[in-house]
Amino acid sequence: MRDLAVTPSSPSQRWVPMLLGVLALLDLRVELQLLVDHITLTSLNFAIRHHLLAVVVILLLPSMWRHYGPVRRSEP
Repeated sequence: MRDLAVTPSSPSQRWVPMLLGVLALLDLRVELQLLVDHITLTSLNFAIRHHLLAVVVILLLPSMWRHYGPVRRSEP
């Protein structure tokens, strides 16, 4: 029986997770450079508190890629 909650994504929606990931990384680029130079609890806390949306987008990228990414064909 087919799961109704999972709908195949159209090709026009497949760019959504990649675009969101790139925009999140662009938003975090300075904080990521600081974290690479000297990782401290304070810098990690600042990056998460002041860029919460970008951090959440990066954490949810695998789920978004499964939902919007390439359609896998299942056996009938």
